This record gives sequence, structure tokens and C-alpha cells, in this order.
Amino acid sequence: MSSLITIDWDYFMNYMSHWNGSYIENDNNINKHWYKKYYEEKKRGIDITRSMNVGDEVDDFWTILKKNVNFKKDTKVVLTESHLAAYKIAIDNKVDSVISFDSHSDLGYQGLDSFKFEVNCADWLGKLLYENKIKEANVVYGPYTNEHSEQFKEINKSYNINYLSLEQVKCKEPCKIIHICRSGCWSAPWLDNKFKAFVFESGFEFENIDIKERKWNPESISLADQIDYMLYG
Repeated sequence: MSSLITIDWDYFMNYMSHWNGSYIENDNNINKHWYKKYYEEKKRGIDITRSMNVGDEVDDFWTILKKNVNFKKDTKVVLTESHLAAYKIAIDNKVDSVISFDSHSDLGYQGLDSFKFEVNCADWLGKLLYENKIKEANVVYGPYTNEHSEQFKEINKSYNINYLSLEQVKCKEPCKIIHICRSGCWSAPWLDNKFKAFVFESGFEFENIDIKERKWNPESISLADQIDYMLYG
């Protein structure tokens, strides 16, 4: 059984346990809303760049994964902004299963009714099952997720879905592509350098499909722009 391994960078975000944001993936939410959050908290005397970080789990991730997965020598990492890209990558590579590392299941959040609508970043994994594009989905929740498998009872009963830990992941026939998405609506821009380091630490060649550089420099933003950010949303 060939498997696509796809990794959402927010898997490692230590603030996901109390994250309640749900955003449309666009440039404003990838960039502007982070400034708004920063300035709102700064007014309260809080520096969110200190509290919103990645956990230590990021340090051992590749070591643990490579112990259990027999990656091919010509494996390549593909980088995208949205996790939605995994839907097309899975289909294009004709995999049988998907192993998704994420703080979110992306199975669809309205039960089986989720699949009546077009594919999006919240249901792409469930749609692959619904459309018989894959035979199995493996959800590896990040250590800080606020989701749990019981939320998806209806979907779990209808399809072959496993909930695993990183240590439980096994894969005899990994796809030659590993997909990694930044998910900028949920991953803070001051963590982008750590994201780049994570990609380099994989040891694989990589291709950036559509991730744009984010310039995080709140101290040099004009007052007019600060007001604009604060009024956003």
C-alpha cells in the first residue's frame, strides 16, 4: 500500500490547544491578522511572540519518522501554503493511503454532510475517502490539538480511518513525495525561520510551490498601518 505523508506545520504549534480561530485561507489572514493579534495583546502588556511558539517535539520529528518509514533515496519534499494541496498530490501520485500530521483531522466537520460541498482545507482528507481516491486515512494529531477522534464518529464508521501517534506510524511503500504545508493562517509569521529549519532538517530536496515570504517587523510599521491592522476583521 503506497502512502503519501503530509505534514501541516501547525502540528507543532504549542498554542493549538486553546486556538479557536477558523479562517479563509487568503493573504489577509496569512499576514494581516497576525499583526492585529500582536497589537491587541501588546496593549494588554502581553508579547505573543514569546507564548506562541513550537514545541520541543519538532527537534526529534525526522529522527523518529525515519526509523519507521523506509524513504526512497530520491524522495522529494513539496512545500505549499495550504494543506488542501495534499488532495491533488494524493490523486496525482495514485496513493492508497494518506498519513496526515496535523492539529486538525481535515476529515470534514459536518459529518457525512461535509462531502456535499466542494473540497476545501477542512475536508480534503475526508473527500479523498468519499471519492474512493484512497483506501485508508491515518490521522496523526499534533500534541497540542484540541480535537479528538470521537468528534468524527459518523465518518469513522463509514471509512477506514486510523488515529496514530508519531511512534506508531509505519509505512512500507512511501510515496516519493513528502508534502509539507505552512498553513499561515494558523502558524505565526515569527516562526517562519523555524519552519525553514524544519524543512532543511528533513535532508531531502525540496520545491516551494506557492509559499510567499512573510516579513514580520511590527516595530517598524507606521501608525496608519497599525490602525489599519487593528480595524481588520
